[in-house]
Amino acid sequence: MKQCALVSNSFSLRATLGESEKCDSPFLLAISGGIDSVVLAHLLHTQGYPFAMAHCNFHLRPGECDRDELFVRRLAEQYGVPIHVAEFDTVAFAASNHLGIEDSARRLRYDYFESLLQQYRYSAILTAHHRDDSNETFFLNLIRGTGLSGLHGILPVQGHILRPLLQCGRSDIESYAAAHQLEHVEDCTNASLDYRRNRIRHQVMPLLREINTAADSTINQTILHLQSVEALYNAFVSSLRSQLLVTSPEGSARLSLSLPFPDQAHQLLFELLRPYGFNMSQVNDILSSTQSGCQFYSATHRAILDRQSLLLSPLDNQVESSGQPSSYDGLFREELITEPAELAQARANVKSLPSHVAYFDADKVVRPLTLRHWQNGDRFQPLGMARGSQLLSDYFSDHKFSLAEKERQLLLVDASGTIHWIVSRRTSHPSRITDKTTAILSVTFDSAPDK
Repeated sequence: MKQCALVSNSFSLRATLGESEKCDSPFLLAISGGIDSVVLAHLLHTQGYPFAMAHCNFHLRPGECDRDELFVRRLAEQYGVPIHVAEFDTVAFAASNHLGIEDSARRLRYDYFESLLQQYRYSAILTAHHRDDSNETFFLNLIRGTGLSGLHGILPVQGHILRPLLQCGRSDIESYAAAHQLEHVEDCTNASLDYRRNRIRHQVMPLLREINTAADSTINQTILHLQSVEALYNAFVSSLRSQLLVTSPEGSARLSLSLPFPDQAHQLLFELLRPYGFNMSQVNDILSSTQSGCQFYSATHRAILDRQSLLLSPLDNQVESSGQPSSYDGLFREELITEPAELAQARANVKSLPSHVAYFDADKVVRPLTLRHWQNGDRFQPLGMARGSQLLSDYFSDHKFSLAEKERQLLLVDASGTIHWIVSRRTSHPSRITDKTTAILSVTFDSAPDK
C-alpha cells in the first residue's frame, strides 16, 4: 500500500499541538464519526495527547444521526476519553432565526463547542478539516465574489480552533484509515449534488485533476501564497493607519487624505475607513468632494471633510439621546440561500417576513453590504415602483417621518452605493425576489432597528 504523509510519519500532530506533556489541559475534539474526525481521534490517542470528544446530533437524517451518535459514544469508550453530546432541533432553530439548515447547524455546533471550552477549560477545539476542504472553500468564495480575505481558504488557527490536518489531503486520510483498519460512518448527504460544495468536490475538482494531476497541491500552494500576501497587505495598511490617523481619547479622529500611491487611493482609503463603517461608494464620494464641510455618515460615524483631512466622530451621543443602541455591530447578518428546497420555502415566506428580515435577489446586490444613515440627494426605488426612483427625502415626507426618525433611520447599501432597504420599512424594487431568482440573500437584524 502506498505510504501517505500520515502513515510515513512525515506528518505529526506535534507540529501543530506541541508536546503532549506540555498541555495544561485536554483538547476538545469535534467528532462526527466520519473518516476525517475518526483519523484525528486515532492520531491523538496513539500520539499520547489528552483529549475529550464533542458530538452534535442535529436530527436531520432519520436513523443516521442516532447511528452516528452511538458510533462516537462507543469510540470514546474504546479510547477511554470523556464525550459530550448535544441534541438540536435544527429545523426549528432555522425557522425561528430565518436561517438555512447548513448555517443553522454551523452556528449551533460552534456555539456548543465554545460553551464546552469555557465550562471545562479545554486547551482548544480541534477540527478535522483537511487540504481538500480548504481548496473547496477557496472555490466557493471565488464564485460567490470575495475580497482577498475570502481567498485564504480555511485557516489552521482561528481563535480557539485548531486544524492540525489542514496540510493533509483526503487521499492521505483514506490511506491512513485503511492502514489502521479504522471504522467510520458515512453521511449520505456527502454524495448529493444538491449542495454547492459537493458539486465542487465531485465535479469541479476531478476535472481540474484531469487538467493537472497536481491540482490539489498547486491550489493549496496558491492559497498559502494568498495568506502571505494578505498578511503583508494588512501589515502595510496598519502601518499606514498609524502614520495618517490621529485619534483622541473621546473616540474622534483626524485622518490625513495625503495618501501614497494615487492610483490605489480608493482602495487604501476604504481600508482606512473600514473600521468606521464606510463603504466603497462613500469612499468614492469623499475623494470626489472638494468643499470643506461636506459630511458623510456610516451607521456608527460621521466624517467631515476639512481640506486635506477627514474629521471622524462617533454617532453614539446622537443615537443614545434617542434611546436607541449606540451601535448595531453584531446585529446584522447575511445568509445566501441557493438550495432548491430552501429557495422554494423562502419564496413562499417572502410576503410574511417580520420587519427585521428582508430577502433580496443575490444577483442584483453588489456585496459587501453596509449600513449608514441617509444623506442629502439619496435616491431610492421602493418596492412597487417599476420605473424611476424618488428622493429619499420625499419618501420620508410622504410617510410623515419626524426629524428624529430621519436621523435615526438606517439604510442597507451595497458596494455600488445602491440603497436596497430602508431598514424595517421598505425594500427596493430592482432587487426584489422574482420567479427568475436563483439565489436569495437573506438579511437579518437580531434586534429590529427603530421603526
